[in-house]
Amino acid sequence: MHTNSTPPAHASLVAVGDSFTEGMSDVLPDGSYRGWADLLAARMAARQPGFRYANLAVRGKLIGQIVEEQVDLAAAMRPDVITLVGGLNDTLRPKCDMGRVKDLLTEAVERLAPHCEQLVLMRSPGRQGPVLERFRPRMEELFDCVDGLAEKHGAVVVDLYGAASLADPRMWDVDRLHLTPEGHRRVAEAVWQSLGYEPEDADWHTPMPPTPLPGWMDRRVADARFARTYLLPWIGRRLTGRSSGDGRPAKRPDLLPYEDPAGSL
Repeated sequence: MHTNSTPPAHASLVAVGDSFTEGMSDVLPDGSYRGWADLLAARMAARQPGFRYANLAVRGKLIGQIVEEQVDLAAAMRPDVITLVGGLNDTLRPKCDMGRVKDLLTEAVERLAPHCEQLVLMRSPGRQGPVLERFRPRMEELFDCVDGLAEKHGAVVVDLYGAASLADPRMWDVDRLHLTPEGHRRVAEAVWQSLGYEPEDADWHTPMPPTPLPGWMDRRVADARFARTYLLPWIGRRLTGRSSGDGRPAKRPDLLPYEDPAGSL
């Protein structure tokens, strides 16, 4: 992380990971996803002429798939900044070998760190709820590994897990697994600041003002809709080893000059 007053001059960014980095559920008018990484790239491009950006992330990918399909590509691009967020999908599987997950994450970091000026890791955001609560010990074991790898390899850690603002249910889409556009905007700001840029929104970690809670019946109807539309299909994919990203290419597979037709800034 930059500790002096000189603004960073990053000329390229490669994002590696799963649905969180792909940008679900920050939907653009054309139906594609934007997300925090695109927002971050737009800001960096506004500061640095000729800025280049690639986003290799694909929804549903496990850490082994990220290592196999994305890590070498990202390393070969030799960008100024690489962001790596992965392993959380593994922790949400019914059976998860945490030793293997941590070994694969370690392999990814060891292969990426020498090929960029700054590697960025994250403690992913976590919301409250019974579905995720049973997986929380695994998540925290993963984040302890992230902290250790960052210390060893000089990576920046963006602690989203400890941010109360991102635990707010209003920051999460109706599927309860992916951030809203406001959630992605706050993550982009968190990474921006972690890279040493002057804050554009110093209050990204400040909780949203309270609003009246929905009534009991409205909450039960929402729970039933969530279970039918999202939870049961999600469980079905986990039990059968399928993924929502099977056969899906990365949205920005090449490190090219960044253009922002959506006006992300």
